[in-house]
Parts: sequence; structure tokens; C-alpha cells
Amino acid sequence: MSFGPPSPRSSLVLALIFSPALLADDLFLDNEPLPQVLTATRLKQSPAAVPGSMTVLDSELINASGARDISELLRLVPGMMVGNINGNQAAVNYHGTNASEARRMQVLIDGRSVYRAGLATVDWSDIPVAMEDIERIEVFRGPNTVSYGANALMAVVNIITRNPADSHGTRLKVTRGQRGINDFYASQGTGWDGGDLRLSLSGQQDDGFDSDRTGADYRDSRRLDRFNLVVSQTLNESQSIDWQLNAKDGSNQRPYTYRPVFSGITAAGNNSDVVAKDYAGSLRWNLDINPDHSLYIQGSAQHWDRQQTWRACDAEVSFSPQLTDLWQLNPNYAERLARNMERYTGPGAPAGTAAEQALGNQVLEQWKNGAKQTLCGDIDQSARESRYDLELQDTLSLSDSLRLVSGMNYRYDRADSETYFNGTLDDTTWRTFGQLEWRASEHWLLQGGAMFEDTQLTGSSLTPRVAVNYLINPRHGLRAVYSEAIRSPDMFENNVNWSYQVTNLRPSAYGQTSARYFVKTRGPGDLDKERMRSRELGYNGFFAELGLAVDVKLFYDEITGMISEPLRNNQYIASNANNSRFSGTETQLDWHVSRADRLRLTYAYVDAKASNPLDQQQTARNSGSAGWLRDWGQGWNSALFYYGDDALNGYRFERVDTRIAKRISLGKANLELAGVMQQRLDNQPTTFVDNNYDERRVLYFSAELAF
Repeated sequence: MSFGPPSPRSSLVLALIFSPALLADDLFLDNEPLPQVLTATRLKQSPAAVPGSMTVLDSELINASGARDISELLRLVPGMMVGNINGNQAAVNYHGTNASEARRMQVLIDGRSVYRAGLATVDWSDIPVAMEDIERIEVFRGPNTVSYGANALMAVVNIITRNPADSHGTRLKVTRGQRGINDFYASQGTGWDGGDLRLSLSGQQDDGFDSDRTGADYRDSRRLDRFNLVVSQTLNESQSIDWQLNAKDGSNQRPYTYRPVFSGITAAGNNSDVVAKDYAGSLRWNLDINPDHSLYIQGSAQHWDRQQTWRACDAEVSFSPQLTDLWQLNPNYAERLARNMERYTGPGAPAGTAAEQALGNQVLEQWKNGAKQTLCGDIDQSARESRYDLELQDTLSLSDSLRLVSGMNYRYDRADSETYFNGTLDDTTWRTFGQLEWRASEHWLLQGGAMFEDTQLTGSSLTPRVAVNYLINPRHGLRAVYSEAIRSPDMFENNVNWSYQVTNLRPSAYGQTSARYFVKTRGPGDLDKERMRSRELGYNGFFAELGLAVDVKLFYDEITGMISEPLRNNQYIASNANNSRFSGTETQLDWHVSRADRLRLTYAYVDAKASNPLDQQQTARNSGSAGWLRDWGQGWNSALFYYGDDALNGYRFERVDTRIAKRISLGKANLELAGVMQQRLDNQPTTFVDNNYDERRVLYFSAELAF
């Protein structure tokens, strides 16, 4: 096992950590309340006591960043690789791997997972929560299936919204700017005896990237509207109910990428845009049995609807039953024949087995007899996914030094798509979990936990975690953590039944106006789980006299049984044949220099090695951020942020964001006017070669009225 070399910044931080003078000032003083985090173990803990690495993005930081999307905020998390598939499809992964979607992270809104199990993705731009409704984002940087089940393989992102009791009054906000930026937000909060409510409406719109690699206009604009209703009701001294309703409606442009397989065919060139609708509801009952014992039961229902229809053109022979049979027999042979029909028309089918050559010659005969004519038809690539989730959690203090959190979870997932699954597929998951925290002495904290999970499609698994924290004092702790984690293959990877039923064919194909395209892909059905082993050494400390919070992490992670193949309907052969290793160091520093100034620095050095070279492309060896927040007085404040990584998918990314705001008092109301400028320092595409802006600078402005 080896770690990457420590950076100069890490060395300075380590020197600061073990400075006797600084530690002496803080030694065993607890006269100020310690900050608390919840996401790590489901127990409220101080950062020094957490069995792993945490990043908390608080409301001040969220507002000062000027970010319009959650994915952009995650650039402030060390080790988080943030890129773009295209303008309305962000790609976010912790430490990397080649998957363009967040297949190995669990993403939660107030504890409710928004990871779509059917198609293995998190729609970052479509998450149905407005930035203005977010209180903070807690990110557990490391595997945490012990607390949150499969898919929390590499990290957990928990988006925590504002309590409706803290949202009374009216807020109105509009944002306008270059690149078609046009956002709005409106909320109304009220309260009554024992209850509080917040209703918010919000929307976003922008034009995405300007041009692709050829300089042509890039179709990736987006528009979305959101509805959120949150209610909290106290029933009596020991019981309360929280419930939410969320909805999102929008459309995302998609660049037309279909290229005909057969030569001489002109593509239709129509759009392949997506109409997206999301609905979610949750209900949580909280019971405080006594000061040392509490539990909750939470149920939720979610539905994702993605409607995508487009028109494509190809040769009539692409609907040949014989070519379909040949594809099923040998996809490589069938594709080689299809892309070189004219070459083989004279000499006959290329060398192969007798069955391959016989089918190949029948296809060539059809080609010669007129099956090369161009046909155009409609393709429906829509998908609907639903999830129903029920969870029980019990939190018990067994003594002053011993705490236990345990629970169980049931989840039902359903995916419906004629293209991806040839109908409907479902899965059920049962999970039990437990985490024990034992304060063995004033300095030593021992923690252990495990999760057992059983799924209908992939079977059962058990994952443990053990951690030892040495608390120098309540605000400073060293940690050593070993954990195991899994990721269950999702429905798409394991059970895809991918084929295109093309309708409204003009002219007809083999006498039919509706036919199946010859390419058909089946998932293996027997994929095993991805497995991760993680080792971590770290330090977390808060220097109260300086207002300085520091976290340092050394890590060595191994993933085996990786499913690395691209999710595409072209020779897609999923397997557990790959593995990756990630090692390195991360540093996080948050310093309230004075009441007016706050500095924040992050840095990550990640050394990635993988059996599949694609699994290293989405990892930047060096990445980080720097921020300066300043309150100038008289209602003026500013923020300056730098974000950078040296090579994400081969492209460097460097950007400076500046936000300047003025708060104006209007009697009982407050008006805030703000301007944001984002300036790229590099001149490269963003993550992929087709993601290009005509100008490296963008400006947008906002006005927010609260009363």
C-alpha cells in the first residue's frame, strides 16, 4: 500500500495541527458548543468523532458561491470530480471512474435517495429542490454502505433543506444573465400553534454550451419549473410529523447524435430532446420515547418520467430479420458486414462460421435487390421509473459512553421502457443496519457498524466498518478507519433488453410500417456486486481561538468486480472483469479570520490506477478550490472563488468566480442585489470535446426581496 506524496499545503497543515501552543490553548475546553454532523453514522457527532471524512457546505457558503446548480457547489468538496456530459447533464463522481453518471455515490434530499436505480443515474440539473431552499449539504467522503446501503460505494451527498420554522415570510428572487440565464424563486412560509409550512416555486433556464467540436450550434439548453411544499407539525411533547411534496417539470435539449450505420444514408437531423417530469412525496413520524431513546418511521414515493422521441433514417436492410439473427449470433461480424455492404456485395460475405456466412449472404442479396433504400421512422426512447421506500430507525443511548443506532429498510423499484427493458422490470430490497459508538475513555472512541442487504435481482451481501478515533480533546481527533462497501448492478447494467421499435416508417420496411431495428442488446443477468475496501487515516480539528477548522485525510481504496463498460446499444458486454485503486491525500481548511473575513481552501491529490484505462480518465490527479468571503459593512459583501483540476478526461479546468452583493433595508423588508462573474482561465473544452463556449466569461445578476 502506498500513498501519494504530501503537498506543501498538507505539510503546513500538519505542522499547525501538532503545534503544542495551539493545542494547549484548546486543551479539554468545551465552553462553546461543538458543530454537529449527522450524515456519517446517523448519530449526531462532532466532526472530530466522525469515522471518516466530512465536508459541510453551509448556507453562507452556498449563497456566497453564486452557484445555480448543486453540481457546481460540489466543486468545493475535496476529491469531487465535477464535469459535464453536456450543458444540462452534469457528471459528478468522487475520485472518478469512467462512468459519466453518479453510479457509485448515494445522493439524498433530507434522507430520501434520488439515485435512479433503473438507469443508473442522478439527474443533477433535475433534482427537484431550489438552491434557495437548501440549509446545508453534508458530504461523507468515503464508502458508507453501512449507513445508507448499496450505491453509497464511494461517497454520500445529503442535501438538507431549511426547516419551515426558519422560513417564515415571503421571498422573491429573479436572476438574469448571459447564455440565456433566466431563473426565478418565490416562497411563502407561515406558522401556527405547533406547526410550520413553506411553499416554494422556482425555475431555471439557460442555453448551455455554444458550439461543438466543428463549431456548429450545440443543442443543450434546458428549462425547468419546480414545486415544493414542506410541513412540520408537532403532535405532542414527544411526537411530530414532517411531510413533503415535490414536483418538477421541464425539458432538456439533446444534441442529435445518431449516425446511420449503412453508407449512402442521410441522417434525419431531428432533435432528440427530453421532456422530464418528477414527482415525490415523503412522510416521517418522529417519536422521542425519552431523552435517551428515539425512533422514526419514514415512507416515501417517487416517480421519474423521461419522454424522448425522435426521428431517424437508415437503410431498409437494417430491419432485415436475417441481419437481426446475425447480430444475435455475432455482433462484431454483423456490424462489420453492415458498415461495408458495398465492399462485400461482389465477393460475398466475409469469412466466418457457416451459419454467419449463410446469413450474411442472405443480407447481401437483400441489399442488391433494393433494401438499400432510405427509410425514416419514429423512435421512442422514453423511460419511467418509480420507487417506494419505507424505513424504520431507532436511536438509543445505552449509557453515557455507549450509543446505538439501528434500523431496517424496504424498497421497491420499478422501471418501464419499451426500448430499454422491452416492457417492465422491478426489484425489491430489504436492508438492516446498525452502528455502535463506544467511548472507551476520555480520549478513545471505538465505532463499529454493519449492513446486511438482500435484493431480488442480485442476492444478499454484508458490509462492515470499524473505526478508532483518538480525541486529543473534544475538538481535535485522529482517526483510523477500515470499511467495506458494495454497489449492486442496476437494472440497466444487469437486465437491459435494449432494442428499438421504429414506427411510422416511410416507406415501409419489408411491407411493414413498424419494425425492430437489427441491433438488440441483452444484459448478462448474473452480474455480481462491485466490492470496495477502504483504509483511511485522518485528522480533524477546530481551533476555537483562531476560528479555524482543518481536516486531513490519507486514503487507499480498492474496487474489484467493476462494471466499466459504456452503457450503449453497440456491443455492450457487461462484466465484473475490472478493478481500480485510488490512493492519495485530501486537505480541507475553513478559517474565520475575523468577523468580516472567511477563507476556505481544499486540495486533493488522487493517484488512480485501473485495469481499464477508461476508469482513469475521469480522475484529476490534482484538484482543489480556494475561497475568500468578505463582509465590507454597510450591507456590502463579496466572495472570490477559484476552482481547478489539472486533467479531467484529458482537459484542464480553471475558473474564478466573483460575487458582489448589496443588501438594502426597506423598512421591514430587505432587498439584496448581486452580480456574479465567472471567468475561465483555461481555453479548453469542458470535460468532453463538444462542450465549448464562445466566450470564457459569463455574467448574471439577481435581485432578492424578503419580507
